[in-house]
This record gives sequence, C-alpha cells and structure tokens, in this order.
Amino acid sequence: MPAPELPPPRSSLPEAAAHFGAHVLASATTRAPDVEAAIGGAPGGLSVPAPPAGPVPAPLAAPQAAPPPPAGAGAVAPAPDAGLERLLRGPSGLGTAGLRLILREAPPAAAPLPAPVLPPLSAPLLSPATPATGAEAVVDTAEGTPVPGLYYHPVAEPDPARVEEVSRRIKAWAVDEVSLFPDDWEKEFDGFSVGRYMVACHPDAPTVDHLMLATRLMVAENAVDDCYCEDHGGSPDGLGERLLLAHTALDPLYTTEEYQPRWAESLGADAPRRAYHSAMEYFVRAASPSQADRLRHDMARLHLGYLAEAAWAQLDRVPEVWEYLAMRQFNNFRPCPTITDTVGGYELPADLHARTAMQKVIALAGNATTIVNDLYSYTKELDSPGHHLNLPVVIAEREGLSERDAYLKSVEVHNDLMHDFEAEAAALTEACPSPHVQRFLRGVAAWVDGNHYWHRTNTFRYRLPDFW
Repeated sequence: MPAPELPPPRSSLPEAAAHFGAHVLASATTRAPDVEAAIGGAPGGLSVPAPPAGPVPAPLAAPQAAPPPPAGAGAVAPAPDAGLERLLRGPSGLGTAGLRLILREAPPAAAPLPAPVLPPLSAPLLSPATPATGAEAVVDTAEGTPVPGLYYHPVAEPDPARVEEVSRRIKAWAVDEVSLFPDDWEKEFDGFSVGRYMVACHPDAPTVDHLMLATRLMVAENAVDDCYCEDHGGSPDGLGERLLLAHTALDPLYTTEEYQPRWAESLGADAPRRAYHSAMEYFVRAASPSQADRLRHDMARLHLGYLAEAAWAQLDRVPEVWEYLAMRQFNNFRPCPTITDTVGGYELPADLHARTAMQKVIALAGNATTIVNDLYSYTKELDSPGHHLNLPVVIAEREGLSERDAYLKSVEVHNDLMHDFEAEAAALTEACPSPHVQRFLRGVAAWVDGNHYWHRTNTFRYRLPDFW
C-alpha cells in the first residue's frame, strides 16, 4: 500500500522572537570552541585524521525579525514567568553591577546570533489530500518506505561529502583507536550507516569535527546496548554491575590513591568501556562543564531504562502499556538531541535548559523518536532470538489486540507524541523567546526528523511488516 503523501513542515514559531533577549544573553551566544584545540586534537595523545581539504562553511545566516503584529490583532501574550524574567534581567542587589550582562545606561547594540538553516517546527499536519506546492515543497527521493500513516517531516538528503568523511573517520576511530568490534562484525558496522544518520540529524553542525562528537557517542551507546543488553553477548544477568562500571567511563571515579589505578585500568577492559571513555574524552574537550554534566545525567537516565527492561526479562513479565512507555522515557534517544547545541557549536544556557518546559519538550522528542525505532525495528526484533519488548508487542499482549491492530495503535501513539512535542515546543518559544531557545528547539526538531529519515532509509537493518 503506498504511503500517504505528507506536506512539509510549516512554521509555528513566531519569527518576531528571533532577536528578543540577544542583548541580555550576548555573553552566552554562540560558544564556538577552537576546533583545533578543543575538538581536532585527540585526547590522550591519540591521533585523529585531519579534516578534509575544502572551503570553510559559511557562517549561518542570522534570523530575520518579523514585523510586530498590528494592534488589536488578537494575539494573546503569554502569562508572565517570574523565574524567567529574573533570568533574563540578570543579577541585582549590592555589589552585582559588575556581573550584569548589559549596562543600565546605553546598552550595546545586540550582535546577531548565528541561526541554523533548519526547517521550522511544524504546525499541525494538513490533510494528506492537500499537496505542498511552491517553495514549501520538499522533494523526498530517499529510498525506503515510511510507515503508512506515520506523522513525520521529509528532510533534505544529507550532504554526501560530509557523510563520506564522517563515515571514514568513525570507522578509523572504531578500528584503530578503541578496537570496537571483531572483523566479522564489519558488515554490520558499515550497514548501520552512522555517518548518514548523524549528518541528517545535525544539519547545523559547523564542521565535521562537531559532527564527530555526536557520532562517537552514538556508536559507543550502541556498543553498550548490543554487548551488554542485546544480541552480541548481552544479558539481563549482572547488567547493573556492567552498566555501573561503564558509567564511570562517562562520570569519572574519584577514589583513593591506592585504588585509582585499578579503576583507570578497567576503562580499557572491554570494547563498550573503551568506546564510552574515548567518546566522552572528545566531548568534554569541546563542551562546557554544564553541557558535559547534562549528558552524564541523560546517560544515567538511559542506563536506568536498560535496567528496568532487564528486570522484566528476568521476571518473564510483559509490563502494562503505561509502564512500558515510562521505561521508554528513560531507555530512549534523549542523550542525542540533548547535545544538539554542543554539536551546533553554541550553548543553551544551563538555566534555560533546566526549565521544566524545556525538559518536557526534550522528553517528548526522545519518546517519539524511540517509538519510531519500535515501529521500524519491529520485524527485525521478531526475527531475532528471544522475546523482544516493543510497543506493538506490549499493546498486543496487554490490550488483547491482533499484531496488526497493535502496530497501528502504536503508530497513533507516536503521532500523538509528535503533536504534543510540536505544541509544547511552540508554546515554549512564545513563553521564552530567546534566540538560544529558538535555535535549540529547531535543532531538536531537526534531530527528530533526521532520526526518522535514517530509520526509513536504512533498508539494510529494517523492513516493514506486511500489514497493508
């Protein structure tokens, strides 16, 4: 059955917010680290291939502010938020004048923030019978069949030159730096197409070096999942110990002088730990301390989700649907979009990232993208040994539906999560119209779209069930 035609995304982000607050947060604008010093050099004396010769990417264009709406247009101003106003206003009180990000008198002109060339967050989907036309149309010629009825946004084909270079570098890292896999896993590693995956998910990355930050982490996370939890030697037995020791490769152990060397030696004990340690070393050289700690927190969430799924496997228990979705909010892709600013070469200030509304948006993005994985990997998991939990399997067993109906209901769950993600992101942009927030949310939306693109087009790994 042919997939329904979907119109391209249309913006629900107010362009008038593009420059708001830039002068307040000017000191925290694009945090473009010195790539040669912070990213290009390998940690611990390791060598990294030099970036390819070629033109330096042009600076990303600054967003254009839209004219203010006419008086009486019916726009409803968001309710004031005292915490946000305090953050944007800066410190006050005795002795804090020198800490202000702007002076009270004659504030300097705001420097325009570089903005990514990204598709805007989408408004609700138009009727499938209404085709997109003109400049809004997106030509989607990628191979692979999308899940029929799935709500998604087509993306432009990722830059083939970047894909090739990222693919070359990540294989060199995996083979030469961390000895990640034996020779007989090479075909599977190549079929993962991680270079195409990361280039599609991070269209605003200024350099290949920035893309490599995300690519190493993605490969390392999959090594831990495969070798500790899944088909390549994984088991629920003893998983907690393995994950804890692996997590110390991300969140270092500080112990006594007597025992520190034993821990340091353990970082090279197996491929997953070597990969985690190396990928994190690269990341912390390019990220701020806040960005690095943010990633560690989300990786701990991921490991907690692994443990919940392992517990169900040990008990031979299929969870309730709501319990499964709770687990999937932890065992999901959340660490990937949460680093979108580091990969983009800037920083979303910690106070803005930690706001409840931002955390909700990031969680919804992770939840929706993980259900995409459940849907596209459904057939692959059915063909694998053992009993794999995914949303269609859990719905079928817990709600007494046929495999087909459970799968179709899972598509509806995904679509609801996507609509919630977009609505919450648009509301947050209006409530907190900072250029940093706008850029970060567009980066997260691009990650969501790129994740679907990769799942759809990776025909080496995935094929759809015959339900249509």
